[in-house]
Amino acid sequence: MRVATYASHSALQILKGAKQEGFETVAFGTGRVKPLYTKYFPVADYFIEGTYPEEELLELEAVVIPTGSFVAHLGIELVERMRVPYYGNKEVLKWESDRSLERKWLEKAKLRLPRVYEDPDEIDGPVIVKPFGAGGGRGYFLAKSPADFWKKAERLGIRGKEDLGSVQIQEYAVGVPVYPHYFYSKLSHELELMSVDRRYESNADAIGRIPAGEQLGLELNTNYTVIGNIPVVLRESLLMDVIEAGERTVKAAEKLMGGLWGPFCLEGIYTEELEFVVFEISARIVAGTNPFVHGSPYSWLRYDKPVSTGRRIAMELGQAVEEDRLGEVLT
Repeated sequence: MRVATYASHSALQILKGAKQEGFETVAFGTGRVKPLYTKYFPVADYFIEGTYPEEELLELEAVVIPTGSFVAHLGIELVERMRVPYYGNKEVLKWESDRSLERKWLEKAKLRLPRVYEDPDEIDGPVIVKPFGAGGGRGYFLAKSPADFWKKAERLGIRGKEDLGSVQIQEYAVGVPVYPHYFYSKLSHELELMSVDRRYESNADAIGRIPAGEQLGLELNTNYTVIGNIPVVLRESLLMDVIEAGERTVKAAEKLMGGLWGPFCLEGIYTEELEFVVFEISARIVAGTNPFVHGSPYSWLRYDKPVSTGRRIAMELGQAVEEDRLGEVLT
């Protein structure tokens, strides 16, 4: 068995972790990035050009580790029917990508969620508008009124209410962005808090460097395309909040879709009242784990050695092979 992933997003970390656990590794993607994975950071034993070279992956007896880039490039329908073994529960993908189903899941987990507006004409305060799917924040925008929404929505091709099926209009909850990363082991039935990050976004963070008076004159449109990730260490008194939120999310997934295992991330904010408000879930490894290739304070507390989320996936696969339980974690 070899560990494979799409050459983007968090592939360096996934492949490095697999090699640390003794697996041979496979990266696949565009030829331009091959040197990144074979020369500059030599983490891939094999590199195959192609978005999804199924036959080659089958010949190499590869197991694919999904990332946001992989799902975005292939699309959910292709992922669902791929023949190469896939780490995780494919059923989760449609719940993650459809914001209506996603909200049902998070409500089932009894998480504190922002209000969702079904009708843009009912907007009565600041909102953030999010297209469906994993796009790294691309296309998000803020609006403060119905008129402001309709003006800005045109850039997404939304000209009437019949076009609203591709976005969710969400209350803009004010607070500090916090993205806890979890790992749930299907073998041991234990949840682990792996790390926490916040995102560096363009041009939302760039606008903050411009004095307020000049911002007004420039009339800049705020966007939230993720450029990078910044490590965060939470106050210790807040850790049980995010751990309990993760536990409830896993339990809700067991009832709704047959389970969630492997890495996932709850994306939210902490308000000034120290309330954790969750606005979405990424049900796979997120790029916010990339600052922690050598582990995080939380993984060090648990393992006393460098364990990234990528390595934790490989550890789970290794245990599954050793215990002859690989079929339990692959779909």
